Amino acid sequence: MHDNTTHRIRIDLAYDGTPYHGWATQPGLPTVQEAVETGLSTIFRQPISVTVAGRTDAGVHAANQVIHCEVDQRRWQKLSGNRASRLPQEALVSKLNGVLAREAGAIRVLKAQIAPSGFDARFSPLSRQYTYRISNGAPNPLTRHFTYQHRRRLDVDAMAAEIEHVSGLYDFGSFCKPRPGATTVRTLHRFDLEITDEVIAVWLAADAFCHHMVRALVGALLQVGDGTRSPGWLQDRLANPVRDSHMMIAPAHGLILDEVFYPRDDQVGDRAQQTRARRDPTCVSCD
Repeated sequence: MHDNTTHRIRIDLAYDGTPYHGWATQPGLPTVQEAVETGLSTIFRQPISVTVAGRTDAGVHAANQVIHCEVDQRRWQKLSGNRASRLPQEALVSKLNGVLAREAGAIRVLKAQIAPSGFDARFSPLSRQYTYRISNGAPNPLTRHFTYQHRRRLDVDAMAAEIEHVSGLYDFGSFCKPRPGATTVRTLHRFDLEITDEVIAVWLAADAFCHHMVRALVGALLQVGDGTRSPGWLQDRLANPVRDSHMMIAPAHGLILDEVFYPRDDQVGDRAQQTRARRDPTCVSCD
């Protein structure tokens, strides 16, 4: 709980999810959360727990993940040590990266700062944006850990047509792994393609994502692209949500949490309150 003896610290970080069993701590398994919390606890010499913007599954990566934690104000100020010219946030980035580098070297802290009043990494976001990378040519062994190679040839024109103008408020029941008592209604802000000779990048942004929602939408798009499903199949499932065995989950390693968008500093507290009031907290989990 944040009080007047602690600072709430926002930390932005990136990671290669390949060596980890997802974000969330699991007994006996390496996870991103465990690595970060262990690093922070080592630096501050006391247990530190973090809150994340969106929990990623095993093998999913992040270009810019956001977390927050509570740090005793005195310990925060001591981070700079004898170097008066170095700010505590600069010292945290340097020290935490040093600790994390001793492990797999797959996590990198990008920046740290004292969070504005009311900030909550999980409940303050306006939206989250993901990209899913699909190989558009011969397999490249250098990108195999974060680019999916589909076994069948893809019709990129059919894929682009399938998601043209798909945005807005929908019930994503056909594309979510349901949780008891949780809603599958979300607002989709972006769903489009960027195509190069090497990669088909699928971009998705929404206010929040249900469990497996991103990978299920990509899976449906792949089925239309390879001819397994007829044009319009994804859109029909979106218009008529149903949970059935036709949902295909695209492999995790092609998915990257690209960015988490927050309102202005003076609005983050109100946004967090609105999100908590509108949505069951157990459902605010990302792919």
